[in-house]
Amino acid sequence: MSAFRWLAERWVMGVALLVLGYLALPVLVVAALSFNRPSNRLSYDFAEFTLDNWRQPCATPEMCDAVLRSVQIGFVSTVVSTVLGTLMAFALVRHRFAGRSGTNLLVFLPMATPELVMGTSLLALFVSAGVPQGFWTVVVAHVMFCLSFVVVTVRARLAGMDRRLEEAAADLYAGPWQAFRLVTLPLVLPGIVAAALLAFSLSFDDFIVTNFNSGTTVTFPMYVWGAAQRGIPPQVNVVGTAMFAIALLLVLLTSVRKGTLLTHSVEEGPPVNNT
Repeated sequence: MSAFRWLAERWVMGVALLVLGYLALPVLVVAALSFNRPSNRLSYDFAEFTLDNWRQPCATPEMCDAVLRSVQIGFVSTVVSTVLGTLMAFALVRHRFAGRSGTNLLVFLPMATPELVMGTSLLALFVSAGVPQGFWTVVVAHVMFCLSFVVVTVRARLAGMDRRLEEAAADLYAGPWQAFRLVTLPLVLPGIVAAALLAFSLSFDDFIVTNFNSGTTVTFPMYVWGAAQRGIPPQVNVVGTAMFAIALLLVLLTSVRKGTLLTHSVEEGPPVNNT
């Protein structure tokens, strides 16, 4: 009877661990392949353990150029979409204005639109406007679909935030900027960082929309697609593992930073107006 009770109390956790293990399995395979020397370029068998892939990540210069270009595009599109998306999320959650319902619908349209349709539509727009395809057309296209994910992520964080904390800061004579810096920003920051990481991941990983609007610009996903016909170099797995490790590190740093900001804001508190 005790064993049955033990299983009844912990089966949810067991199922959750199995689901998390299933989700992490592809990442673990990519990490393992980054230390592998395959028997040939068209094989993915675990033939021999090696560190050469990490020692020489740019053994294929074309791949490193494509990675750098994807990072540049991802950085620009992430900054633009995060700033605009955060402002839109604040406007949709905190303010009432004409056309708010229609704006909510428009925010979800890029998320619901198939990438093939979005890519061809943007290509038609750029061609009709006489804009040459290249780096900046890819940036515009990535901002187009990353913006919706940023708005949804930050909006969910704002909707779950207790407004009474800001009201309490105002009651303690904190100005609007002080309340935002000491109360609102630390609470919303995890959502903003999560939205930025999601936007960067979507931009770095995108192939379909980029393929339609890149012109002669080759990003990392396009390089992998082209290299698949002649054999993907093992350094591709190094890039994937490194990107995952960096994203995980940023999440951990953000969690630590969030705790530090909240502790500092509680200890410092808003200044008291003695006038």
